[in-house]
Amino acid sequence: MTKKDTVIRLENGLEARPIALLVQVASQYESSVYLEYGDKRVNAKSIMGMMTLVLVAGDTVTVTADGSDEEMAVDAIVTYLAGE
Repeated sequence: MTKKDTVIRLENGLEARPIALLVQVASQYESSVYLEYGDKRVNAKSIMGMMTLVLVAGDTVTVTADGSDEEMAVDAIVTYLAGE
């Protein structure tokens, strides 16, 4: 299992369109990928789950992945959330 904390640097946080793009990024990997914020943990491959987090720029989240390509998955999500 790979886990990293990151700060959301996307200008408008995670609204519908950025969430859809994040789900696309997460879905490229075989690993199970989750975002944790506060006491919530959601599947990063689920648009509906991601929308329940209501994340804004400056929020710190934990990205977790478990599987054969977990490190690549976490790095890709962290890079996306950094706005790079």
